This record gives sequence, structure tokens and C-alpha cells, in this order.
Amino acid sequence: MKKLQAQGVHHITLTGADRQTSIDFWEGVLGMPFIFDQPNLDNPDEGHLYFDPGDGRLITIFTNENRKPDPRRTPTEPGCVHHIAFNVSKATFSQTVTRLDDRGIRHSGPKDRGFMDSIYFKDPLGLLIELACYRFEPPEGCRHADVMIEAHRIRVARGDYNIAEVHLADAIEALVERRQQSLSDDRSPRNPY
Repeated sequence: MKKLQAQGVHHITLTGADRQTSIDFWEGVLGMPFIFDQPNLDNPDEGHLYFDPGDGRLITIFTNENRKPDPRRTPTEPGCVHHIAFNVSKATFSQTVTRLDDRGIRHSGPKDRGFMDSIYFKDPLGLLIELACYRFEPPEGCRHADVMIEAHRIRVARGDYNIAEVHLADAIEALVERRQQSLSDDRSPRNPY
């Protein structure tokens, strides 16, 4: 038996309401370019809109002009999508509260997640959207996931409840030491003063 090895999210498809509501939210609120439009090839009564969330992957929306937005919270039972999180820069995150408030969009306010900052709000159809901003940049040649797994191991070894910035800093230091060579035999911390 062999695995079917995934290599990233190809796209996420959501059931939307009408076409314009989808364009207004995904491009008009979240700034995702509207890049492709065709019929839903499995249902001729629906459109299929494609948006670029910023990494070249895709968010696609099935639309139908007979469906209207319903802002009630989408189901959260087992098997349902709880929320979708999108990465934003620190500069954008620092403006999020003001920009949501200016639009009259209710939100959670900033949330401290230890390794990132988050804010939550609902789309016009009740889907919970998270905007997240990492508190760290991974070292050259590493991904955010590399730092996260290393920080997790450090946190668990120390018996700490959740990941905090100290775990991230120590993880980055450990990754640099393992991945980047040095001519020094002793790479331990020293005091030159």
C-alpha cells in the first residue's frame, strides 16, 4: 500500500450565491484578482469563478443567480468547513481593524495565537474568514512549516502549554545551526563585551 502524496492545496471551491456578490467579496474586500470565469462543467445552471488568493493557487466559487446571500453562520458540524485562513502582511494586518470597521464588517478584533496574529469575520454567506499574520520569517531555505514543527518540539520538551515567540526564536536558531555551515568549531552563544 502506498500514500497519495499531496504537494500543496491546488484549489478550494466554495458554493457561493450570485456572481456579483462573489466578485464583490473575493476581489472587492479581500483583493484577490478575478482571473477566470466559465460555466460549472458539472452543473450548467452554475457559474464557476476563479480568484488568486496571492500565492498563485486558486479559490473558486460556484455561483447561481437564483441564490441570495444568507449571512447566518455556515454549519460547523463534523465534516463541515469551520473557517478559511488567508495570510496577510504585518502592514495589512495592522490596518485590518480600521478597514473592516470602515466597511461596517463585524469582526473578532485581533487575536494573539502565539506564533501569529489573527482576526475573524464572516463573508456575506456566513463563512468564517480568518486573516492571519505570522510573527516570524523562516530562515533562508526553510518554510513556515519547518519552523512550526521545530517550535512545537521545543515547546513540548519544555512542557509549555502553547507555542510562544521564545519557541519560534529558538526554533529559528536551531534550524540555522543545522542547515547553515560555519567555519567555527564552537557555535555556542558568547559574550564579546
